[in-house]
Amino acid sequence: MPDQTTAAVQRLMDQYTEIARLAGALAHEIKNPLSTIRLNLQLMAEDLDGEESPGQRRALKRMETMQQECSRLQGLLDDFLQFAKVRHLDLKPTDLNAQIDDLLDFFTPEAEEANVTIVRYLDSNVPTLQLDRRSFRGALLNLLLNAKQSMPKGGELTVATATEGEHALVHVIDTGSGMDDETAARMFETFFSTRPGGSGLGLPTMAKIIEAHGGTIGVETEVGRGTHFTMTLPAPARLAAEAGTVPAPLSPQP
Repeated sequence: MPDQTTAAVQRLMDQYTEIARLAGALAHEIKNPLSTIRLNLQLMAEDLDGEESPGQRRALKRMETMQQECSRLQGLLDDFLQFAKVRHLDLKPTDLNAQIDDLLDFFTPEAEEANVTIVRYLDSNVPTLQLDRRSFRGALLNLLLNAKQSMPKGGELTVATATEGEHALVHVIDTGSGMDDETAARMFETFFSTRPGGSGLGLPTMAKIIEAHGGTIGVETEVGRGTHFTMTLPAPARLAAEAGTVPAPLSPQP
């Protein structure tokens, strides 16, 4: 029976891999003519630019609308390709706090423009992790962007790390609008989005990246009070032991 179960699981994995490969190939095939359409629309709009007749102005307006829709489709295809990609992680020993610090430095100007204050609580006891730095950065950036979008009038965004046994934790906490139970239950569904024009692939892609690292993602949220995401990532047992199983007190960094 175990052998039959293993074979069945392997068949499902093979089928999923093949579907993901075909979907990715189809998305690439769509992107090529879409790029040509966008370019020709741009050239036609340039030909009409400056013309004064009502008919020509209407045609220019319609072309601008089509260009916007082509750009939206291009973004959707890019997001889908990122989600559907079969992940072969390039794992390297990584200083988690340094990785987060670098990303927060990059994100700070955008946060300040949105009146969002970033607070860092990085536990110096967090051990070195095996991470695919590029994909992990993308996953964390997705959470930061979601947090910022949930605080249209500004607020506070806290990013903290901690050690728990043989795992490292990354907390991302915002003081935004929060989510109701129905939205929270569906947030990781592909193509589900409450944001106009959103692809609904950001959070599912982020969760897929964390799972590919052998980790999990937890969520606590309350309408009107904000959302708390927790990434739990495995740390090598030896390094976890060196870090200690009891987290040191967190203190804000300057």
